[in-house]
Amino acid sequence: MFSRTFFKSNTSHVLRSSMLPVKGVKLGLGLAAGCFGYYYVMNSRSAIHEYVICPLIRFVTPDAENGHKLGIWCLKYGLAPKLFFDKDPELLHVNVFGKTLTNPVGCAAGLDKDAEAIDGILSGGFGYMEVGTVTPLSQPGNPRPRFFRLPKDEAVINRYGFNSAGHEVMFDNLMQRISKFVNSYSSKDKQASNLSLNENKLLGINLGKNKTGDEVQDYLKGVERFQSLADVLVINVSSPNTPGLRDLQNEKKLTNLLTQIVKKRDSLIDQGNALGAKEHKPPILVKIAPDLAEPALQSIVEAAKTSKIDGIIVSNTTIERPETLKTTDNQLINQPGGLSGKPLKIYSLNALRNVAKYTKDSNLVLVGCGGISSGKDAIEFAKAGATFVQVYTAYAYKGPGLIANIKDEITEELQKEGKTWTEIIGSDLK
Repeated sequence: MFSRTFFKSNTSHVLRSSMLPVKGVKLGLGLAAGCFGYYYVMNSRSAIHEYVICPLIRFVTPDAENGHKLGIWCLKYGLAPKLFFDKDPELLHVNVFGKTLTNPVGCAAGLDKDAEAIDGILSGGFGYMEVGTVTPLSQPGNPRPRFFRLPKDEAVINRYGFNSAGHEVMFDNLMQRISKFVNSYSSKDKQASNLSLNENKLLGINLGKNKTGDEVQDYLKGVERFQSLADVLVINVSSPNTPGLRDLQNEKKLTNLLTQIVKKRDSLIDQGNALGAKEHKPPILVKIAPDLAEPALQSIVEAAKTSKIDGIIVSNTTIERPETLKTTDNQLINQPGGLSGKPLKIYSLNALRNVAKYTKDSNLVLVGCGGISSGKDAIEFAKAGATFVQVYTAYAYKGPGLIANIKDEITEELQKEGKTWTEIIGSDLK
């Protein structure tokens, strides 16, 4: 009896003991699968973002503006993928405004209007990030609906009309981010010299005017408010959705506006920046429309030279509707507003080439923007004179993995040519 009891007890103990490694293996496999799943979903290079998640977001948010808001919410709260092991090759590095960008691919204004999701966006691999457009006072913009997808063309039409939470909200968002950064436990992070808070990356702030605001004073207020928080200040005079705004591209008006902005910027240099620098002189860029005739573009260049700003972003959205559009819904195509995405490229690239002709004898930095969705597109803009480029609409369609793909494609093309990014800038003009 004793032996039978002992045998049963001992057998049970042996069985339980032998099951422990099995449970351990299952637990280990489960953890490994979880880690792999997390890495795959949170890695911006994963195809799931372009082919599953982005289409799913568009499906569940037929209103494009709600889709935009959902995307920003995810980026703001760290639910968006990141570009892991993001170390750009040296051939992508480019010197601009006396600093080095780790790569020449930037995020255009319009995605993060109120500076809520800077870190989530930069972690996708951008070398430059632009927030805004921000207006002095909060304003709702134009009535909804005002944002329309043209999926067949990988394009959108928007007539937001400078919807903005205003200077105070954006200022608070930026200051909270800097305060969190400065008070972090990482001493390495505290050494940041750029207001992007990322080494070799820059933060631009895009300034606009209120719908009923003074056409000069509103911009001056923006310079005064954000001088200490921006690596770059951008003057937006080219949105088609604010009445009278594009009239500011007239040479006389633009020269007056930009001259006063430069004067205001220079008067604030000794106030330093939010990271404690004793002097701070952010470069000033002006963002222009793509659908201007060559004489108008030449006039803008003259205004930029006379006022001594630092560069020109070419370009904003277009009010044109090219015949090459694949979308056949006339009601959709003819929605008032600016067209962006792939169809914009023919206008923005042509405008850049024209602007570049008149800036060859100057130090003006040109930024290419509009319709860029691949590395080959980016290289076209560089050869046409762009020091770096910006994307937005393609990013919304393709997802965060687009940035890694563009950089990979640029790298591959440059290696074929045996050149660096810097060496191809303006090469078509020579």
